[in-house]
Amino acid sequence: MSAPQQAPEQPSVDPEQLKRATLASSVGSALEYYDFYIYSLASALIFSHLFFGPLGEAGGLIASLGTITVGFAARPIGGLVFGHLGDRFGRKIVLIVTIALMGGSSFLIGLLPTYETAGVLAPILLIVLRILQGLGAGAEQAGATVMISEFAPAPRRGFFAALPFVGIQLGTLLGAGTFALLGLAHTDLLHSWLWRLPFLLGAVLVLVAVYIRRRLKESPTFEVLNEQGVEPEKISLGQAIHSSRKNILIGIGLRMAENGNSSIYTSLLIAFVGSLAVFKGQANPGPIGAVVAAALSMVTVVSFGALSDRFGRVRVYRFGALFSAIVAMPAFYLLTLGNPWLVILVMAVGIGIGVQGMLGPQCSMLPELFGNSHRYTGVAMAREISAVLAGGLAPMLGAAFLAMTGNAWWTIGLYSLVLSLITFATTFVTPETAGRSLTSLEDAVKGEVVRHG
Repeated sequence: MSAPQQAPEQPSVDPEQLKRATLASSVGSALEYYDFYIYSLASALIFSHLFFGPLGEAGGLIASLGTITVGFAARPIGGLVFGHLGDRFGRKIVLIVTIALMGGSSFLIGLLPTYETAGVLAPILLIVLRILQGLGAGAEQAGATVMISEFAPAPRRGFFAALPFVGIQLGTLLGAGTFALLGLAHTDLLHSWLWRLPFLLGAVLVLVAVYIRRRLKESPTFEVLNEQGVEPEKISLGQAIHSSRKNILIGIGLRMAENGNSSIYTSLLIAFVGSLAVFKGQANPGPIGAVVAAALSMVTVVSFGALSDRFGRVRVYRFGALFSAIVAMPAFYLLTLGNPWLVILVMAVGIGIGVQGMLGPQCSMLPELFGNSHRYTGVAMAREISAVLAGGLAPMLGAAFLAMTGNAWWTIGLYSLVLSLITFATTFVTPETAGRSLTSLEDAVKGEVVRHG
């Protein structure tokens, strides 16, 4: 595929469609992370008893958290398939399909029988639905990221691309808040039917998201491809991946700390705190900490996105990675002191500053790394392969490390530190992309002079 020397100018911004794209992306992000949080919290607190009881306390927890990994393993496949379809047929139709698949699977989880009533069939069905959920989620966030970036004005792309990620925090807030309320209920009531409610309520978000996305126009940047003489349906999947393999690897490295620490500071941290002797007999403060962290993140993710417009994506991203590395060991030591307020503080700082310091600039940075004809595929691959290697493995590996070391806090801190250093190192080989024209057919390269399209 040959590319023109000069990319066409960025299409003019339609304020009404920009609003709709922001809303459509935000609702999808809210649903994805609502699903993610209710599933992660249910896996850490409930599913080990409901679906894996015969494996015992430790074995059941590892198996329960392992289903999170199974869902993450399906995400690259979903990202690969739906991402390529999004590059061939447009962003809009694929985003409608992925939201329906993801939300529908979550709804069906709320209808599942437990091991007590269906035996081994219950965990099998749970795993199947978790895989379907992962297939939809694998392209959902990538598509939402691409869509809003392609609608946004280049000089403020970092700010606008981060706005839908407030939906992530809203979804987190809804999910964590729901489980915080459910935690007040009697255990027998929670295990009998009340745990199903959060999964069933997710259907409301699905209906709203589909309605909004049906009213959204196709991405203007995608439509420019015809003007460039490019026929997206003739671009093979192998060609798209081969031409972008370097930037896909960069994207994976950038996501190791952001996605990995997001999982570590939520499901793994909550499971760890619940197992500590100093918290026995107390309500687990983890769900409340997740609520506080989500509320803070609603402000910080947009702030860091806006800062990346001013100071550059790489510099802001590097700060987030370095901050996460510095706080990793002391943060997880503080959990062992038995103070619920310290648990809440650790989650608020780790997620609200560390994770969002990377997620804010990432919202626009990943789409800017890839050329126009294969952007959806490139973003999906970078996001979802890293989701398996970082976020997907974190709960299961972390639980295994804790079991092997007698619940030693430093194993989680060291895990977080290593992931943070990987991302920190990756920022030194990452091209600066702020203001880059998204109509370019070429991927971003180190040392490229970017311009506002």
